[in-house]
Amino acid sequence: MDRRPDGGLGDTGVFARRFDALGRAVEVGTASGRVISVSFPESPPADADGDHPLLDRIGEYLAGAEDDFADVEVAITVPTDQRAVLDAVRNVPYGESIDLARVTKMTAGLDHEDDADLDTARTALRSNPVPIVIPDHRISGAPGATPGPVADRLRDIEGVRDS
Repeated sequence: MDRRPDGGLGDTGVFARRFDALGRAVEVGTASGRVISVSFPESPPADADGDHPLLDRIGEYLAGAEDDFADVEVAITVPTDQRAVLDAVRNVPYGESIDLARVTKMTAGLDHEDDADLDTARTALRSNPVPIVIPDHRISGAPGATPGPVADRLRDIEGVRDS
């Protein structure tokens, strides 16, 4: 599949579509071709457009196509230390799971034996503004921003086993 360098996300706006595989919708916010938010409402907002390349890719992913969304550009506003954690999480491969300590080890400037650094990692995962694109569902031992039932379904789709 050919994709633009920005992951095919040239639009700005709010886009949403219901996916039977999740039993709910996926809502994507974009600005200047970058993803700024992903959420999982029960149903798509009435004013959201259902036609977007990222929603197409998510649909393919939910149907079993392997996609790590690594080429999707994000524009998120989070503290620098939390951004570093989320950048590390983007490196967890499709179909794999790692624990919170490993994420902290993968994050420059954080110590996996320091409680404050582990809390920083937990906070980053809970505050993740773009779940799926930043796959917090692949991290065990710490809740992410992906709602529990959705995270469980994503792990099932990927065949992820907790580390």
